[in-house]
Amino acid sequence: MDINDIKAIIEGLIFAAGDEGIHKRDIRKVLDLDKEMANHLLEELKFEYEHTKRGIMLMESQQVLFLTTKPEHSEYFSKFKEAKVHTKLSQAALETLAIIAYLQPITRVEIEQIRGVKSERPLQTLISRALIEEVGRKEGVGRPILFGTTIEFLTYFGLSSIEGLPPLPEDIHAIDVEEEADLFFDRLQDLNN
Repeated sequence: MDINDIKAIIEGLIFAAGDEGIHKRDIRKVLDLDKEMANHLLEELKFEYEHTKRGIMLMESQQVLFLTTKPEHSEYFSKFKEAKVHTKLSQAALETLAIIAYLQPITRVEIEQIRGVKSERPLQTLISRALIEEVGRKEGVGRPILFGTTIEFLTYFGLSSIEGLPPLPEDIHAIDVEEEADLFFDRLQDLNN
């Protein structure tokens, strides 16, 4: 195998390891490399990252390797993070989140019965923002997925537990779903202020 191929594999392994990183010995083991060759290839990779115009660099801490962003670009990452935080959820996502928060665990079909419309896209949005997650499967035909809120949901809304949700109005069936979602989030904002 060509040296550039081996470096590409090492790069892929470090990337795939994500936030946990990968220990040097694991790289040697996977690629069947001796310590000297592995260190040489890693030094070459580190040099390439440092001396070319790239957005990432190779970092090592206690023999564990990570791919990380360059500190000189931090201002842009901060702007990106702020932009993501401030994007609002759609009305459909808010409705779906309110339903899940109060009726969890609940299936997609049950959510759609309450909302009266398809809910696949709002569910995908909420999952991608880590506000809901799959919490199991319902017994019965097809064993549909059950959804519930996450710790991130509680943190985002400043709740210590799901019991901290504001109570629903007594005559909940007289209120439409959109109004219900608005009441839910208005109450949560009042609690957090």
